[in-house]
Amino acid sequence: MTDKEIFAAIRARRGAPLLQADVDAVNAVLYPAGEKAPMTISQRGIDLIKRCEGLRLSAYPDPGTGGAPWTIGYGHTGPEVRKGLTITQAQADTFLVADIQRFEADVRALCPITTQGQFDALVSFAYNVGQSALSGSTMRKKHVAGNYAGAAAEFDRWVYAGGRTMAGLVARRAEERALYEGRA
Repeated sequence: MTDKEIFAAIRARRGAPLLQADVDAVNAVLYPAGEKAPMTISQRGIDLIKRCEGLRLSAYPDPGTGGAPWTIGYGHTGPEVRKGLTITQAQADTFLVADIQRFEADVRALCPITTQGQFDALVSFAYNVGQSALSGSTMRKKHVAGNYAGAAAEFDRWVYAGGRTMAGLVARRAEERALYEGRA
């Protein structure tokens, strides 16, 4: 039985997505003494996020809505981000690392991963749209079902913000899809 099959069976039995604590507990049994570390994003994935998000040291409104959520650094959002806020490069880097770690945990919990490229693409996607959007997406459902071609095609549907097609999202989704499919 593969890791993917084990996690699918546990999810089916629970009737709910696994939490990171659940995944970690199962991994501790399957891989004692750290035989297999949890997957983390590669430098290629980090570079994609940084390139697509861009770096802004002053808070700015969401480009899709012209308002909320306010964003800073490499696409960081949160209650502390407000109009007029400025940060340093070091603070932007700290936000980036924390945000990536949060989305890595979300992707590990929600999606059994088969390749590094799939993991990187899904972390970038979740970083951009959020955990709840990934969780409820047809993309995730197709990925979990093993329909990787179908999941890859779903990237092309996530190019809208504020009801408008955004050129930046079209380009980002093309890069994410290529990474997911192993073409990048």
